[in-house]
Amino acid sequence: NGAAPVNKAQLIEKVSKRTLLTKQQSEQVIDAALEVITRAVSKGDEVKLVGFGTFLRTVRKARPGRNPKTGDTLTIPATRVPKFKPGKDFKDSVK
Repeated sequence: NGAAPVNKAQLIEKVSKRTLLTKQQSEQVIDAALEVITRAVSKGDEVKLVGFGTFLRTVRKARPGRNPKTGDTLTIPATRVPKFKPGKDFKDSVK
């Protein structure tokens, strides 16, 4: 699509301009929010931000796989993975 990704420093700068907080304060807010989301999802809780989306933990089932070096078949074990489900307002704004 040609759009450049926004890195953390750019996000901090944009949040700082929108909120009139310093860049350092904006970084602390962003870091704290991400930490809260990460800890909650790690515990199995969902974090719902109405209109934006839901962060949750899900289980990826065990599945067959193949060792690319040897070609041997193996079973990839089940694992817990984070998931994000975008909310309606977010999906609509991306259309």
